[in-house]
Amino acid sequence: MCYGYDGMAALRRSVADRRGLLRGSLAVAAGVGLASSGIGASAAVAGGHRHGHGHDHGHQHTGRRRVPPGLVSIQLWTVRDALNGEPGYDATLRHLARIGYPKVELALGYFGRSAAQLRRFLDGIGIKASSSHDGISDTPAALREKIKNAVTLGQKFMVVPYLYSENADDWKRWAEQMNTEAAAAARTGLRYGYHNHAHEFTIDLGRGQRPWDVLTRELDPKLVHLEIDIYWAVTGGIQSGDGVADPEGFTLDVIRRAPQRTLQYHVKDRHAADGDMADLGTGMIDFGRIFRKHSVLEYIVENDTPDVTPQRTAEVGYRYLHKLRY
Repeated sequence: MCYGYDGMAALRRSVADRRGLLRGSLAVAAGVGLASSGIGASAAVAGGHRHGHGHDHGHQHTGRRRVPPGLVSIQLWTVRDALNGEPGYDATLRHLARIGYPKVELALGYFGRSAAQLRRFLDGIGIKASSSHDGISDTPAALREKIKNAVTLGQKFMVVPYLYSENADDWKRWAEQMNTEAAAAARTGLRYGYHNHAHEFTIDLGRGQRPWDVLTRELDPKLVHLEIDIYWAVTGGIQSGDGVADPEGFTLDVIRRAPQRTLQYHVKDRHAADGDMADLGTGMIDFGRIFRKHSVLEYIVENDTPDVTPQRTAEVGYRYLHKLRY
């Protein structure tokens, strides 16, 4: 039995969106209005803007700043093939620990363990589950279970990984639901966030509105933070036309202009030739420029389409963030 949100379907759709195949909505999955359930109370959350250029990709910078090693993580979706096949969940997590990762961001459930059992396993190999991708809960009971599991695991964050609609009312409703969930999460000390893709910046909802405009207007900045996926923000800027000349500048503007604080990054690179995802350090994104302007509490390595193997992508990503100076 999987405990917690199984992000497989949503994240499969995110990959399809990158390839231009996505047409549809996850509206059904988030259909129950939690705002009317009475769950929630006001609570505060915490958290740090803008710009310079160059496509020397950050590793040419000779600054003195570095990503704090304790803030490096990896999204387990990156290594999903290894988790689901060979060498399997336990061996893959032990491999991540040997590489040096202190943290992981959970996805795809708990692979047959309860939250308490998974916590014991992760403690035993020296890795912390500090964050997770969880969809909006469809019942108050599911929300309580989701929060209870996150607390058991010792998480600091829980993040909604994906929503898609071409209807502005859906985005408003989801924002209301997320505010309600975030209030409940905040009462237990959890920070609740939203993770972007490209379509939040490209879908025309009419009257000059895009989903990102609606979300950032409706999400309570005291309760909800942003987990900015740098690859998808860069891609959204390029696809919308607003960030063609300066995709990193577009991404920094996204961070600076949002009322919500950006507390987490998905650090995912982009091949210049075809726009596909790339292992860190092999693409065109100048991460150093972005990190100089805005620091976060977690730098999460991700690549939906590992260049060689999931294990190799994990190693390359950790080494890149470890060596980067900006």
